Amino acid sequence: MPRIRSLANRHLVLAAIGMLSGAVFGIAQNAESATPAEFERWEFKVDGVTREALAYIPPTAKEKPTPVVFVFHGHGGRAPNAARTFAMNRHWPEAISIYMQGLNTPGRLIDPDGKLPGWQMRLGDQGDRDLKFFDAVLARLKKDYKVDSKRIFSTGHSNGGAFTYLLWAERGEVLAAVAPSAGMTTESLPKLKPKPIMHIAGEKDALVKFEWQEKTIAAVRKINGCEPEGKPWEKDCTIYPSKTGTPVIAYIHSGGHVVPAAAPALIVKFFKEVVK
Repeated sequence: MPRIRSLANRHLVLAAIGMLSGAVFGIAQNAESATPAEFERWEFKVDGVTREALAYIPPTAKEKPTPVVFVFHGHGGRAPNAARTFAMNRHWPEAISIYMQGLNTPGRLIDPDGKLPGWQMRLGDQGDRDLKFFDAVLARLKKDYKVDSKRIFSTGHSNGGAFTYLLWAERGEVLAAVAPSAGMTTESLPKLKPKPIMHIAGEKDALVKFEWQEKTIAAVRKINGCEPEGKPWEKDCTIYPSKTGTPVIAYIHSGGHVVPAAAPALIVKFFKEVVK
């Protein structure tokens, strides 16, 4: 009887983790059929593997310099869900927005067997397939559209936020600013060079612990040479100015492992204020 009860409890725990993954990472069962009509579905071959992304292209993208925002879903998420959650195309219709789709990837906190889509966590993981994917998408954008090279940005949630930190470390010369949500990094910190950042963190985050994210925010404030005292910027947001023009905005909300409803509009406001 104790063994039966233990196995039953284990199944309940696994089921709860599955439901948690769907809730916090935005898994959609019918994501493809729910793709909005204003998006294009792009395919790429990266090291022989098919990669996909959803692209919103404003009508003027071939005529005038156009900002670009890359968006990365969390572990277990899908590009269509990221498009609905972040909706950069709605908050900044003049910008190109690209919602990237990850491949099945082992996770650190959940899904160790890699049965759900996500992103590499450090340089060299998965043959750097996601860094190469980013490079391929950016190359196509620069070939087909008039990309404003001084206004290329990245944002993402959870594992997508961690990948945004990796992009900062490995493709920092390309990016004007980043806005990770519920993400953290340790390995990438030594490679980070000063860059404007908004970090979004929930005080009740039970997955990527708030105290872990606090340490990441403190580290990037030091890297960016920020002033010790912050100033109010918007609701729940504190900006730490920097003499080098690389401020840190700490967006601390009272929720858990989620993208707050107000976040997309504030991310766009932050990106628009950045001058590379």
